[in-house]
Amino acid sequence: MNLTKKKTMDNNLIDKLKEQLKIDEGIKYEVYEDHLGYATFGIGHLITTADEEYGWPVGTKVSEDRVNEVFKTDVQKFISETQKVFPDLINKPDIIQVVLVNMCFNLGGSRLSKFRNMLQACRDHDWDKMAAEMQDSRWFTQVGRRSIELQQIVLDQ
Repeated sequence: MNLTKKKTMDNNLIDKLKEQLKIDEGIKYEVYEDHLGYATFGIGHLITTADEEYGWPVGTKVSEDRVNEVFKTDVQKFISETQKVFPDLINKPDIIQVVLVNMCFNLGGSRLSKFRNMLQACRDHDWDKMAAEMQDSRWFTQVGRRSIELQQIVLDQ
């Protein structure tokens, strides 16, 4: 019997998250400017100086393999960020893990950490309160459909 504690999300959850993020972030196989004017590609990957795509002009094609490679790195980064904000992440219901990492992908860890009441409701497994606290934020109105869908997932838990 394996008593080792799980330390990260299962691959099937990462696949579910990826499908959600393809809808929420979009997926583009070229360099584009995000809504803030930052060079981006793939599934919401912000290009940094460490990326080979740094400095590439908008419209430059990026391969599907490269998009998938970068997503794998990005998703692990955001799982880790979510775990810093919410150390008990892996012990929560699978779909709640997906919701929290999706929110972190959108907000970043520091802004997710400001959802103190929502995170406490999650710790308490109070899904109605968690959903209400999600709605009680500027984020909820700023991201539109995404926030409504994530809230409904929590309510359906």
